[in-house]
Amino acid sequence: MDPESASSTRDSKLKLYTTTLCLAYQSFGVVYGDLSISPIYVYKSTFSGRLRLHEDNDEILGSLVAAGGTFALYSLLCRHAKVGLLSTFHASDDNASFYNSGPSLKETRSSSILKQFFEKHWSSQIVLLLFVLLGTGMVIGDGVLTPSMSVLSAVYGVKVKIPNLHENYTVCIACVILVGLFALQHYGTHRVGFLFAPILIAWLLSISGVGIYNILHWNPRIVSALSPYYAYNFFKETGKDGWRSLGGIVLCITGAEAMFADLGHFSQISVRLAFTLFVYPCLILAYMGEAAYLSQHKEDLQSSFYKAIPEVIFWPVFIIATLATVVGSQAIISATFSIISQCRALSCFPRVRIIHTSNQIHGQIYIPEVNWILMFLCLAVVIGFRDTDMIGNAYGLAVIIVMLITTCLMFLVIVMVWKRTILVAITFVIIFGSIELLYFSACITKVHKGGWVPIVLSLIVLFFMSIWHYGTLKKRSFELQNKVCLDTLLTLGPSLGIKRVRGICLIYSNVVSGVPPMFAHFVTNFPAFHEILVFVTIQSLTVPKVPAEEQVLVSRIGSPEYRLFRCIVRYGYRDVRKDTYAFEGHVVNSVAEFLKGNSDGCVESRAYGGEMTAIRQPSSQLVDVVIRQPENGAATGTSRRKVRFSGVGFNKEVEELEAAREAGLAYMMGNTCVMASETSSYLKKFVIDIVYGFLRQNCRRPATSLGVPHTSLIEVGMVYRV
Repeated sequence: MDPESASSTRDSKLKLYTTTLCLAYQSFGVVYGDLSISPIYVYKSTFSGRLRLHEDNDEILGSLVAAGGTFALYSLLCRHAKVGLLSTFHASDDNASFYNSGPSLKETRSSSILKQFFEKHWSSQIVLLLFVLLGTGMVIGDGVLTPSMSVLSAVYGVKVKIPNLHENYTVCIACVILVGLFALQHYGTHRVGFLFAPILIAWLLSISGVGIYNILHWNPRIVSALSPYYAYNFFKETGKDGWRSLGGIVLCITGAEAMFADLGHFSQISVRLAFTLFVYPCLILAYMGEAAYLSQHKEDLQSSFYKAIPEVIFWPVFIIATLATVVGSQAIISATFSIISQCRALSCFPRVRIIHTSNQIHGQIYIPEVNWILMFLCLAVVIGFRDTDMIGNAYGLAVIIVMLITTCLMFLVIVMVWKRTILVAITFVIIFGSIELLYFSACITKVHKGGWVPIVLSLIVLFFMSIWHYGTLKKRSFELQNKVCLDTLLTLGPSLGIKRVRGICLIYSNVVSGVPPMFAHFVTNFPAFHEILVFVTIQSLTVPKVPAEEQVLVSRIGSPEYRLFRCIVRYGYRDVRKDTYAFEGHVVNSVAEFLKGNSDGCVESRAYGGEMTAIRQPSSQLVDVVIRQPENGAATGTSRRKVRFSGVGFNKEVEELEAAREAGLAYMMGNTCVMASETSSYLKKFVIDIVYGFLRQNCRRPATSLGVPHTSLIEVGMVYRV
C-alpha cells in the first residue's frame, strides 16, 4: 500500500473519531437535557393519587422496571408520496437532486392503494394535515410544560431543608428563574452553549453517584428489579391503581418526543454513543438508587429524590439540579423555535421574526414573539397550578399523544415511502402502538386533573395554524386563477403608452408562470416600469435543504428586447435565508450568469406554457430545450432538443444589466386584502374576514419579513375575493 495513502486513511479515520466524540459531547446539552432531568419528578408523579396506598417493596420495584418528529415525517410523505397538502412540487423540480436522492424503490400494491385513496379523497388529506398539526401543537405545548414542570420541581427541593417555607416563596423563585431563562434567549444558545454539556454531565454524574450510594447503603438487592417479573407482579398487586400510575411513569421518557428538532445537528452514531455509554447507565443508576431509598423510607414518597441525597452533598446537588432544569428547558425552547420556523416556511404559521443567533451552527434561532408568549404561558401554568402533580399529568398526556401520532405517521412512511409490505407496517404499529395506547389510556383519565392543558394549547395552535394555511392557499389560488397572459399584457403595451425607466425592479409574487394580477393592476393604473424586470418567486419546499447550486432557476420571459426575466428561488424548511443585500445580489448575479451561459457553459432550458426557463449546466455546451404546448383543446405535447446558443448579444445584455443595477434597484410587492366573496357561507366569512384577517394584520408584513428596504419598496394594493 502507498504510505501516503495509508497515512491519509489514518488521518481521515482519526478526524472521524474526533468529530464523533465531539458531537457526542455536545449532544448532552442539546438532545438529552429534557430526558436527563426526569428523575426529579418521576417517582413523585408515579406515587400520587391512590397508588400511595401500595407502599410495599414489590410495588416500588415494579414501578422501577416499568419506567418531535411529526412534521418531519409529514414532510417526508409530502415529497415522496405526494399525498400532503404541503406538497410544493413543481415542474421545475422534475430532475432536482433533492427530490430524487437515494435509490428508487419498487411500488408495492399496498403503497399504490394508499396513494390512490389519498388522491381520490381530498378530505383524507385535510384530516392528515390536521392530525399532523395537532401533534405539532402538542410539541409546541411541551415548550410551555417542560420549563414549568422541571423548574418548579427543582425549586421545591428547598422545602426538604426548609419545611415551613410558604408555597408562595417557592412559586416566586420558580417564576424568577423562568423570567431569567426566557430573558436570556435573545443572546442565542451559541453564547452559552459551552456551559450546557458540562452542566448535564455534572448532573448525570451526580445522580448516578447518589444512585450507587443509595443502592449500596440502603438495598443492594434492588438490582433484582431488572427482572420483568416485578412488572407483572406490580400490576397484579395494584390493579387499576397501578394502571393509572402509568401516567406518571411515562414522564421518564419526556424529551424523546421533541428530539427530531435537535437530531439534525448531530450524527446518528454520536447520539447513540452518548446515550448508550453514558446517559442510559446514569439514569438507570439514578432510578435504582431512588427505589433503594424508597424501599426503606416509604414515608418519603412525595419528596424521595431530594430526601435520597446524602446530607453532605445536598446543596451542591440542588444547585446542579436547578442549573440542569434550566438546560433541559433551554433544549425544548430551542426545539420549539425550530419547529415553528419549519411551520412558517411551509405556510402553516403566521410570519414571525426569526433571528439566526449563530453564523457557524445552523438551527440556532430566536423568535422574539414566540419567546415572550411561551414565558407568559409558563408563568400562568406555574402560578395557576402550583402543583407538580397537576403539571405532570398535563406533561405526560402531551408526550404520549405526540408518540402515538408519530407511530401512526410511521405506518404511512413504512408503506408509502419505504415501500415495505403492509404486514411490516402493521407489526411496527402493534409493537409500539400497543405500549403507547396503554400509557395513553392511563394519561387520558387525568384530563380533569391538569391533562386538559396540552389539549387546549394544541387545539388553539391547531386552530390558528390551519386557518393561516387555509387563507394562504386561498390567496395563492386566486393569484393563479387571475394571472395575466404575457402576450395579452405586451399587446396592451402600445395602447397604454408604457414607458421604461432606468433601473432594475424585483417583483415578488407566488406565480411561477404568466404575470401576477398585482403587476397587471399596477401597469393599467400607472403605465411605466423599469427597463429590466425580474419576477421573483420564493418557494418553500418540503425538503430540509436545497443544494446551493439548485436554489435559483432563471428564465427569460418573451423576446430579449423586453428585458423580462423570471427567477424562482427555492429553499428547504431548514435553509438559512440570505439577508436583503445578499439576496438581491444573488438574484442579479444569477441573471447575469444566465446571460453569460453560452461562454461559461451550457444552459438547460424549459418552457412552461410559452415561457422558457434556463438552468446553467457547466458540464456541457449543449442546451436541452423542452417545449410544452399549452392546453387549448388540442393534445398537450412535450418535445426536447439539443441546441447551441450563438452568444450574440449576451455581452451587451450583461453590460445593460450592470448599468441598470448601478442606476438603482426597486422592489414591488402586493399589499393584498383577502376577503370572502359575497356568496360565501357565514363560516367562511368568519374564517377569512375575521380570523385570517386578524392574523394577517398582526403578523409581520411580507416586506418586513423579507427585509425589503422601505425606501425602495413599491406596494400595490388589491382586494382578493376568494
